[in-house]
Amino acid sequence: MRATLAQLPFFVVLMGLSAVAMIFPAAFGLYLEDFTEMRVFFYGFILFSFLTVVLGLATRNNNPRNPALSQLLTLVAAYALLPVMLAVPFYESVETTTLLAAWFEMVSSFTTTGATLFDGQTILSPALHLWRAMVGWMGGLLIWVAAFAIFAPMNLGGFEVRSLAEGRSNVVTGSATVGRHELEAESRLNRFLFLLAPIYVSLTAILWIGLMFLGEYPYVALCHAMSVLSTSGITPVDGLYFSASGFWGEALIFCFFAFAISRLAFSRGINGEDEGTWAEDPEFRMAAGLIVLATAFLFLRHFVGEIEGITAATPIETVQAFWGALFTVTSFLTTTGFESGYWDVATDWSRLDTPGLLLLGLALIGGGVATTAGGVKLLRVFALYRHSERELERLVHPSSIGGGGKEARNIRRKGAYISWIFFMMFAISVTVVMLLLSLTGVTFADAMVLAISALSTTGPLATIAAESPISYSEIPNLAKIVLAAAMVLGRLETLAIIALFNPEFWRK
Repeated sequence: MRATLAQLPFFVVLMGLSAVAMIFPAAFGLYLEDFTEMRVFFYGFILFSFLTVVLGLATRNNNPRNPALSQLLTLVAAYALLPVMLAVPFYESVETTTLLAAWFEMVSSFTTTGATLFDGQTILSPALHLWRAMVGWMGGLLIWVAAFAIFAPMNLGGFEVRSLAEGRSNVVTGSATVGRHELEAESRLNRFLFLLAPIYVSLTAILWIGLMFLGEYPYVALCHAMSVLSTSGITPVDGLYFSASGFWGEALIFCFFAFAISRLAFSRGINGEDEGTWAEDPEFRMAAGLIVLATAFLFLRHFVGEIEGITAATPIETVQAFWGALFTVTSFLTTTGFESGYWDVATDWSRLDTPGLLLLGLALIGGGVATTAGGVKLLRVFALYRHSERELERLVHPSSIGGGGKEARNIRRKGAYISWIFFMMFAISVTVVMLLLSLTGVTFADAMVLAISALSTTGPLATIAAESPISYSEIPNLAKIVLAAAMVLGRLETLAIIALFNPEFWRK
């Protein structure tokens, strides 16, 4: 099977996997005796399987001159074109929607953003909810594989922070060192696909079984398990507040957030990296610090009100408020976007008028490198933090010498330099998306929330971070197109797009 897949372009392989995935909602529709959904997805499976076979026969043994460029272009094409294919059965099933709305829904799911146009206005069938969760789950697996097979050898996706610190060159800076990885491009894709897919499936199955054991309905548990591993935040029951597993289900999900914080949770040694223990992992330490600070801010602010004479809370409300803040803060840092069932208790406890702004900042920071989380990435923030720490130290002791070894010094210099470049490009991207949304008629405040939610791939921010919840279904169609493009840009990251315009990269 590996030999057969190696002969096919990666885009054709993705088409085939997407076609095969349509069998699952078809089978689920048959189980529920929803024969309309069953026929739509089964016919979609037949149609797109046939197109995949035809395209595979036409492109078999195609050897591009620049495999590395070919794989990056394939990744861009996957996020740009595959949602059209994935939207066809969704469009046929929801008779009251448009093809544009179905396409937006699939782009949002495939980029693991989780924004939806069907927030109570249109009741989706269980098969369609399962399809949304599956599409997000497949998008999470794709970015996992692409991170190690495409971004890592090209020093993109956050890997550039460590590669510069270790003295390796970077394709974005114009260095001509991509060539030694070109011949490995196809083999790397296949190797990491077969290496990471079993881990991804196993973790999803463990969380699914665990949620069912805690009392969750199997169908809801499966959707939530796939959404947590992919950080899409897609839910068929309008959030964890309506989840049957309750607090213990949230506690289990909380443990699985670790896979979006650091790649050490699932890929230790896979990419030839030796990061040491969890306590030595900069991403894990940075995430722990941010979670503790944000939770403490929301929790301890209550006691300011106590000093002002506000009635004290009960011990149960205290525990609920603390857990609601801890879970929700971690969820949005990983760009999953699940609210705790006790988040309302936490917001009432903190008495903040706009607690969603804190979650907006956490989602902008995002999760770890080579994970399914979006945002700026923890490793880049860590490099900027160490650089600022060193600059403050030099103000106090101008003649001091920074310690930590060669790698630590290079992270504070070159790593912080490239991280700052990325952060500025991310800020410019937010500005441009806000401007385009404003031109379509979206208000300034809503445009800011929508832009950050799209670029950080955290769709639920629209309902929790805005002053009043934003409905994606009510924004103009042009704004939907802008947001869909921003989701793809946020998922692939700006540096990867810029790499496509590097003349030296094309010549190689």
